[in-house]
Amino acid sequence: MSFWGQLNLMDPASPIQAEMLLFHDHAMVLLIGIFTFVALIGVNLVFNSFSSRTMHEAQQLETIWTIVPALLLLWLALPSLRLLYLLDEQSGSGIVLKSTGHQWYWSYEVPAANIESFDSYMVQEPDLQYGDYRLLEVDNRASLPFDMSTTVIATSADVLHAWTLPSMGVKMDAVPGRLNTMGMFIESPGIYYGQCSEICGANHSFMPIVVEAVDIVDFLA
Repeated sequence: MSFWGQLNLMDPASPIQAEMLLFHDHAMVLLIGIFTFVALIGVNLVFNSFSSRTMHEAQQLETIWTIVPALLLLWLALPSLRLLYLLDEQSGSGIVLKSTGHQWYWSYEVPAANIESFDSYMVQEPDLQYGDYRLLEVDNRASLPFDMSTTVIATSADVLHAWTLPSMGVKMDAVPGRLNTMGMFIESPGIYYGQCSEICGANHSFMPIVVEAVDIVDFLA
């Protein structure tokens, strides 16, 4: 199992998800550093017998504990803003995948490849084959070419849903009467799993998302 698998994080299969994992590590360095520093100060105060009842101000100390947190926030905010701008980038070329949420399944359509709308239902437990993932397999996977920009358009036919594919760094609300779009770039072939991440009703946890990344020749065939 990979390092990210041990942390219950899926391996990145797109540049955006790789950037998200790097930002996760960046933020964890800051959080662990702050926690360690505060813990050391707390232990020192507990075992320190000195007290200062006559000290009313310490301007140098107040200056330091104002400037240092501000610098730490900048250290966290700048890569965060960069990642937000990367998430908003939309490619003008490539494949368009339209995803429509229903209670409780997904419908897919790829207009550029003349793939008409088809439904994708979760495979029930008695119908699972050896090696299939329970609650994650579907009867019709959405096929997309890898190594090519893809624009995912999400909408809903009834209630709020959310089209989420963790390996791609994509999490997008599917809202009735509205089209939301996100860019996606699949770096390698494979089968990628996701789930609706919006509480959309009684069978919310039974509408998985499966995208199969294939070669462009196989995709067109």
